[in-house]
Parts: sequence; structure tokens; C-alpha cells
Amino acid sequence: MAANMYRVGDYVYFENSSSNPYLIRRIEELNKTANGNVEAKVVCLFRRRDISANLNTLADSNARDFEEESKQPSTSEQQKHQLKHRELFLSRQFESLPATHIRGKCNVTLLNETDVLTGYLDREDCFFYSLVFDPVQKTLLADQGEIRVGSKYQAEIPDKLAEGELDSRVQEKLETKVWDPNNQLKDPQIDQFLVVARAVGTFARALDCSSSIRQPSLHMSAAAASRDITLFHAMDTLQKNGYDLAKAMSTLVPQGGPVLCRDEMEEWSASEAMLFEEALEKYGKDFNDIRQDFLPWKSLASVVQFYYMWKTTDRYIQQKRLKAAEADSKLKQVYIPTYTKPNPNQIMAPGNKPGMNGATGYQKGLSCESCHTAQSQQWYAWGPPNMQCRLCSTCWIYWKKYGGLKTPTQLEGATRTGTDAVPRGHMTRQEVQGMSPFTSNAGRAKLLAKNRQTFILQTTKLTRIARRVCQDILQSRRAARRPYASINANAVKAECMIRLPKAAKSGIKNRTVPRPSLINIVKELALQAPLRNKAPRGAPTPINRNQANQPRSASALLGKRPYDNLQVGGHSFSTNGRPFTSGMRAANQSVIKRQKVSQGDAPNPVVFVATKDTRALRKHLTQGEMRRAARKPHIPVRVKFPVPPRPLPVPILPSSTSEPIVLED
Repeated sequence: MAANMYRVGDYVYFENSSSNPYLIRRIEELNKTANGNVEAKVVCLFRRRDISANLNTLADSNARDFEEESKQPSTSEQQKHQLKHRELFLSRQFESLPATHIRGKCNVTLLNETDVLTGYLDREDCFFYSLVFDPVQKTLLADQGEIRVGSKYQAEIPDKLAEGELDSRVQEKLETKVWDPNNQLKDPQIDQFLVVARAVGTFARALDCSSSIRQPSLHMSAAAASRDITLFHAMDTLQKNGYDLAKAMSTLVPQGGPVLCRDEMEEWSASEAMLFEEALEKYGKDFNDIRQDFLPWKSLASVVQFYYMWKTTDRYIQQKRLKAAEADSKLKQVYIPTYTKPNPNQIMAPGNKPGMNGATGYQKGLSCESCHTAQSQQWYAWGPPNMQCRLCSTCWIYWKKYGGLKTPTQLEGATRTGTDAVPRGHMTRQEVQGMSPFTSNAGRAKLLAKNRQTFILQTTKLTRIARRVCQDILQSRRAARRPYASINANAVKAECMIRLPKAAKSGIKNRTVPRPSLINIVKELALQAPLRNKAPRGAPTPINRNQANQPRSASALLGKRPYDNLQVGGHSFSTNGRPFTSGMRAANQSVIKRQKVSQGDAPNPVVFVATKDTRALRKHLTQGEMRRAARKPHIPVRVKFPVPPRPLPVPILPSSTSEPIVLED
């Protein structure tokens, strides 16, 4: 029963999801709601899986520094992997959670230099933290202060002087004398002077407008003038005037008016005091954070002085009493029964026969993703549903408590060799990606940062048969040219099932396509596109603005490959069959280096318009012949006419070819 009793200050597990690991929180308050339920105000602690990859790298660097400074014993890769599951990051983020979601207690301690890290692995439900995580700023900071050692922080104690040896140091440079107890004044005279100093301070506050608003009554002004700052000023005045009362009196009340001395309690406004109390409630006595987040216009010394003066006021005593009364009215502890409801991720009930894998759809013979065992009294689904991964009961409890698997995976850079290698019927997605030769180290890092689900499309035997049997319906070549168009796979499969018995009797005819050798292909390409001799290089011509005004062709401006010109009867013809004019440039002329020119400097574009005869010839070609001619411009196009046409003076080309058309009767 004591294990189910939870008190303020306990570190506990909270369950917010049936498949995710537990949340680790520290109970700050236990409040009873209006409907009778109990809510826990908790402090959030984060795991490594909850922070970014950059912060994980920073945490790894901090861990290495700690191991070197504390001289930790050597650990194996598996122990280092499990130690990352025991490390937490404290935060100052609060949240309220139902107390019924508590699933047990755990122990969280601040990492000390004397601790042995492997000792945390030997104890159940033990965690440690050394860094503080800010969820808003996304930063990691050290929680414990550093020990300041050196001449900047410690005084260097000189050697002791021998008997009769004089100190040769200049005392005025070493220290400042603020009070001499062996003065000529008696104690009653000093007390009378201090009373006069308080009276002068009260009178000065009456003359000051801001002070009269803050202390509207005489009693408040007299109380403010009786603070330590007034007494310190009076004693410093006596010391500076050589304990001469007459000179000290004139110093207290100069010609301009009485001297007004204020401390931090008077300098701070009421709104600043309220901000300080709010910050103290949130951060405690962390004065750096109080100044940084609430009072950035105040110095750190001013904040510290105000705190110790604030503790002497009635306001502090009242708040202390209110907190004590509020703590007495709140719940000190709460009893939570043991959670016995079945987990939705169970895939085999305890009463099932051995060897069954539980839920419908799970393959038989799958092993645990963590320890790779094939036998367990209880199995739990883990990971994406389509991956069909599972964990045994022991590894499932480890996953829920520590937020990871016992053994590192291939994705985390670990390999299973020797005795750790277990023959398995399948591999996890992480292992397949880690073993892939196409996955680089940078790719694995991206897989760690973004855990996306991958998939492989693999055709079945029926699909491959349907491609051959239903060629007229599927039209695989047309579908390959139009990948954006959808294919009715159900109709193709239904037709394939109808034709398959007939095709099995007759047999599917395979059309063998002769493929030439690589040597013949290279020779053919060399004949079709002979290499041109490079022009000898001359002196480099500097680029200037005048080059933009030189004539350019459309292929040079647009960066396209020019077609070879036709030579018929000694005349040059363009691609559309028309002869070149004086304003057009042939493709074999020298090409000016491509430059970016403005729209105003660019020449007029060259437009190729098909002739009337060319358009007439295209009408005698089918759509398929036009496409084949465009894809294979090196093959001549043969056109058949029902009536022999009139002989043409020049060969005519289609718009996408570079070879003449051969006419046949």
C-alpha cells in the first residue's frame, strides 16, 4: 500500500499514451478539484528523445567531459546506449495532470562527481540529470554552479612576519579605514549625533516630493530615516571630519539643503516590488534569472540587497504565514490504486496457446525488436502498424520506463556480431536502411533527425503476367509516357483472370528484340555525329557591352542545339525548308558566348513557320507516325499518297525532324 501512496516531492511516472514511454515528473502540489478529482501540479523532466539533435550533441559533449574529469571506468557500447536512457533534463516548466495517470515512483538525483555511472544501470527506476532544458529558448544549461578558484576569487595570504619585523606595505592602498574606535568622542555624544542625523533625514524626506508620496505620514518618514543607510552615513561623516561634531553637523546640512540617504527599499517602486515577489515565487533565490526575466534594468547587487531588506519587512512575514496556512489546507499525499486495465497494444492474451502471435494479421515467427527472443508470455505491438514489430513483456516495460530499446539498432551505429548476432526471419526498417550501400553517414544522420516511414513497391507475379496478357488494355508504353494518368488496375486484373486460362493453353509469345552490341552502337553514333575540329584559340576577347549589340541567332540566345543545315543545289536551307536570308545566320557560323542581355538590347526572335506544302504532308501522317518521327529524327519518314503529287523543288521536313522526307508512290 505504501508503494501506491504519492507525496509532494516524489518523482513519478505519468502515462499520457498507451504506446509512448512514460513521462517523468516531480509532484509540486496536490490539489482537489470541484468534482472531487485530484490534480497534480508537476515539474517537467525531459528525455533525450524529447530534445533536438543539436542539443543531443551538446549533451554528448558534456557527458564526455564529465567522464574525463571524474575518471569513470570504461563502459561497453551497450552500457553507453542504456546510460542515455537514464539521463534526464530538468526544466522549470509546470503543468497539471490527473493523479489517476500516475503509474509508479522513480528516483531522480543530481549527477555528482563521485557517482559511478554504471551504478545507475544496476538499480531499477533510477535516473540522473546534470543539465537544465529550456523548452522555450531550446537551450541546455548547467544546473550546478562552478567552483571559482584562482587569484580573482581567493585572497593570497602572505607569510607571517617575524618578531620585530616591520610591515613594509602601504596600508592606505590595502584597506580603507571607516571607523576608529579609539576616537575622542564618548558614546553618549555619538548617540546624540545619530539622533540628529535621523531628524535631518526625516526633514529631508518631508522636503522631497517623491518621498512624501511614498511615506505620506510622519511615522513612515521617521521609520525610513531610522534605517541603516542613515546611520552608516552619519558614522562616515564623523570619520571624514576627524570626529569633530561641529564640522560633521555642517556636512549633514550643507547650504543646498539636508542630505537625503535612501536604500534599496526606498529606491524601488511598489510595482517593482510586486515583480520581485512574483519572480521569487517562480525562480526561488535564483537572482540571475530574476534579474534577467523580470528586472533587467536593475543590477544584480541591487536585487540581492533588496531581497535581504525585504526579508526584514512585515510583507515577508505575512507571505510566510499565508504559505504555511495554504500548505496546511492542501493535500499532503494521495493514494492511487494499481492500474490493472489491459494495454491496447497487447497482441496475445495470457490465456492463449503458446506459439500464437495474438491479433489477426500478425505474422508467425516474429521475434522481439529489442532482445530478439522468440518466446514470451505476453507480446506488445511496437512501432508503425504496417511494420508488424513487437516487443516481449520485459522489453515493453523497459521501453515504457526508459524510453528506448535495450540494445542499439543499426540506425544508431551498432552492429550485431558474434554472440549478439541472432538469426531472424526479418529485419527492422532501421536495419535495412543502415545496411543499405546507398545510405551515407549524412543520410543516416537525417534518418535519425526525421524518422519517416519508407516503403518498397514490388510487383507480384500476377501483375507481371497481366502486363503480358492484357497488353491491349494496359498499353504499358503509353502509360510510361504518361505517369500522371491513373490506371484501372482492378479492370486489368479482372480481364487477366478471364484471359489467363486461354493464355495458359496457347502460351504467351515472347517477341525477342535483337540488341546490337555496344561497339556497333558507338560506331553508329560516331558516324551520325562526327567530331568537329576545334578552332584554334586566339587571344581572349574581353567582355564588353558592345557584344550585346552583335547579331545573334535564336539558338544562341535560348541556349538550344542548332540543327544541321541542308545543302541543296549549293543553297542553304533552314529546318523548315526555307532558304536563309541575309539577316539569318547558319548554324555552322561562329557562336558568340552566351550572355545575359537586357530586354531592350535583345534582337528580334527568329520564328520558323511551316510552309503550306509541309502542312499538307503532315495531314497524310498519322498521329503515331508524327510522334515516332519526333522521337527518332534520324529515321526517314515515308509518306504514301493515293495520287502521285506534283514534284517539289526542295525536300520538306516535319517540324521536329532534321532529315529529308522520302516520297513514294
